[in-house]
Amino acid sequence: MQFSQIYGHQGTKQLLLNSVKSQHVAHAQLFLGSDGSANMALALAYAQYLNCEDPQPLDSCGVCPSCNKISKRIHPDLNFVMPVTKVKDQDALSKNFVTQWRAFLSDSPYQTLNDWMQFIGAENKQGTIPVGESRELVRMTSLKAFEAKYKVIVIWLPELMNASAANAFLKLLEEPPAATVFLLVSNASDKIMPTILSRTQLVKVRAFTDEEVIQYLVEQQGTERERAYQVVSLAEGNLQAARVLSQEMTSDYFTFFLSWMRLCYNHKFDGVLEQSEDFQKLGRENQKNFLQFALGLLRKVLLYGVDSKLIAFLPPPELDFVQKFAKLIHQGNGAQLSQELNDAHYHIERNAHPKITFLNTSIQIAQLIRPVA
Repeated sequence: MQFSQIYGHQGTKQLLLNSVKSQHVAHAQLFLGSDGSANMALALAYAQYLNCEDPQPLDSCGVCPSCNKISKRIHPDLNFVMPVTKVKDQDALSKNFVTQWRAFLSDSPYQTLNDWMQFIGAENKQGTIPVGESRELVRMTSLKAFEAKYKVIVIWLPELMNASAANAFLKLLEEPPAATVFLLVSNASDKIMPTILSRTQLVKVRAFTDEEVIQYLVEQQGTERERAYQVVSLAEGNLQAARVLSQEMTSDYFTFFLSWMRLCYNHKFDGVLEQSEDFQKLGRENQKNFLQFALGLLRKVLLYGVDSKLIAFLPPPELDFVQKFAKLIHQGNGAQLSQELNDAHYHIERNAHPKITFLNTSIQIAQLIRPVA
């Protein structure tokens, strides 16, 4: 993977590039970011740049033998450790899941632990990095690099190491092997042994911005721009969530919400009844996503009421709605509206009848935004 394939994060990219150019490559680095962030993607791009045979000022060349192998995750000096579990007759060791791992990363480096567990058919089993992995790490690091300058070992979600594995790994960090770089890719540093953290250099990876997510969806997923705007309000910087939502969403949430609020405001309950039929047809996941979208839009309305400058990114139709709807929302009903939408989401999530839930929520909203005289 190359840095140019990752949207945004220019500051972090430059930091990583500078470490190589100045020959100050830390032997253990922690790429810390939330679910769906660019932490794994940046670690992969960094690993490729470290061993590129013709590094360019801003990226690896992408065409040398080393880049070709690393991009396919088949380079002998690029190793991975990831949480696994016993599946069928396979022991719970990373080396037994290499083929699946390559396919998983090829699909997207932004996926989550749950995606990985489902990918390997683990069902409801928990993924972990057991003590057996520490023996494999010792074996890996005892060998010199085959053909690259650095032997790179990427450890995905080190917070899932059990105590024995963490202690064994700590010994490796205390006496780091020559020309070996450990890249730890984590979502939760507070769950990593403090003595391990103290021996790593932190690379903090922020969540994707709304603009970056929209650009990714439009250019990489072929998502329509208006749909991408709606996905962004649900994904909250999580690129993997955005990828999934862009495939799941089957209706125009904003148009549906706008129509709903107009019906509620005008107390046109015959129209609400008809719309409840459409809500029921959405299917449970889309119903939940729609209510999350509604909550997100209501939050923006509330922020706009405090200070219009707090709303920095909305497509024109949604901004127009926010400006008008903000006149109806005040301290007295804002929290109650949020609670009604939260309650509706809660009930749908627990298999309540969608039509009845929609109708009940509509009645409550109608009273809150335009009380009966």
